[in-house]
Amino acid sequence: MDTLVRLFQELSTNPATWLGLTLTAFIFGQHVYRWTRYNPLATPTNVAVILIIAILLVLNVPYTTYFEGASFIHFLLGPATVVLAIPVFEQRAKLVQMWLPLTVGLLVGCLVSIVAVIVLGWAFGLSSATIVSMVPKSVTTPIAMGISESLGGIPDLTAAIVVITGVIGSALGRPLFRLCKIQDDPVCGVSLGLTAHGMGTSMAFQISNEAGSFAGLTMGVMGILSAFVAPLVAPPLMAWLGL
Repeated sequence: MDTLVRLFQELSTNPATWLGLTLTAFIFGQHVYRWTRYNPLATPTNVAVILIIAILLVLNVPYTTYFEGASFIHFLLGPATVVLAIPVFEQRAKLVQMWLPLTVGLLVGCLVSIVAVIVLGWAFGLSSATIVSMVPKSVTTPIAMGISESLGGIPDLTAAIVVITGVIGSALGRPLFRLCKIQDDPVCGVSLGLTAHGMGTSMAFQISNEAGSFAGLTMGVMGILSAFVAPLVAPPLMAWLGL
């Protein structure tokens, strides 16, 4: 028994253990996704997150210990986001052709996202710090945490809310498109990129390369817009509501 305890302690402090766990969980999630016939609730990301959380809870391993090993994958988020420029470049002609509806749609979407969070948070009696932390919920995590901190929010809470938003948005996106009979790939891509950032973009690429391109562009522009719009809109609106 002592030998097993020592072995576990050695493995738990080895970064390779948690890197391997992350990759294994995601591969398992891919199999589950295929077994469920691509059920939007069983995406590889959702399955991997649930599995890793369960393992950490059972083994009583702190998140900081896990993150030390998985930080390499976190680092790769930057290059992976840059790679999204390739499909965007391939669709440049159509993007230029649709610049006006894209611009208007992104501005309206950004404003609605911010205002809706503040108004609903006020209606449900949430604290101002919690509401501010939720304002950048539809922005990719690094930018969202920066926006939250600049507004006086809680960056860690923001990160969790961003992940939840991405999971819900990517899971409900395609069923809602079918329900509303939306079949236009650019519209689907913009909707997913605007509301569900990186996870939505991943789901958009499963629709088509064109939808993924529009989602990738939307995710990037949404982050830039929110960084400027949120500080201009959120504080005055919250002050008007007495928050």
